[in-house]
Amino acid sequence: MWNSLKARLFQGYRTGKFPYVPPQLPENFAGRPEVFPEKCSSCGKCRDICPTGAVREVGRNLSIDTGKCIFCGKCAGNCPEAAVTMSREYRLAAMERDALIADGTAYMPQRPTDRKFLKFCGNSLKIRQVSAGGCAACELDFNVLNTLAWDMGRFGIQVVASPRHADCILVTGPVSDNMLLALKKSYDAAPRPVWVIACGTCAVSGGIYAGSAVVHDGVEKILKPDLYVPGCPPHPATLLEGILRLMDKKL
Repeated sequence: MWNSLKARLFQGYRTGKFPYVPPQLPENFAGRPEVFPEKCSSCGKCRDICPTGAVREVGRNLSIDTGKCIFCGKCAGNCPEAAVTMSREYRLAAMERDALIADGTAYMPQRPTDRKFLKFCGNSLKIRQVSAGGCAACELDFNVLNTLAWDMGRFGIQVVASPRHADCILVTGPVSDNMLLALKKSYDAAPRPVWVIACGTCAVSGGIYAGSAVVHDGVEKILKPDLYVPGCPPHPATLLEGILRLMDKKL
């Protein structure tokens, strides 16, 4: 016991200051795509090379669906006119699916509108995480939020073992056939009202698995998400910022 106490005193305070100060992002971090339709020559190279079909339009209507994007940066790297670039904007979460479209307009983080649930939720949020066929990348980055470095518990956010104790179901993965029943049972077991978070591009749209005969192209066809968090996987700051915004915390 004494050794543990000495080690803790030696380590000091290790929790980061996010969200009160911007996160420290790696040099190769690829955030929300920035598009410049006026630069686009309609060559279609970005659309042709995108592995998930995230580039919706080229030319004057150039737009990228970040809900399908895996942030590989191939579109930006192959655009001869620099009409697409990968920004450092880590805030990607949205409450509406249409808000995930990057089309050159100014990005404005959305705020929640469900005042009834906000009143019910108060200052805490209990999350039951369901891996619906995920590769474990999103699951790992969500688990990081429980570590000392991020400590999401300081905001009243806690992972619970049973959906019966949950305010929210956080779904990762493209929703495979094998996990469909488990997801539905978890949602049905949660007390009402309950929020749904689609965590990661697979949960939002199916990601690279979209169109497969054994997945359902994300959670939206099964349950209506209250928060979409794109990314492959989402950076911990992206996910935590989205959850805090869903709780209507001042950031």
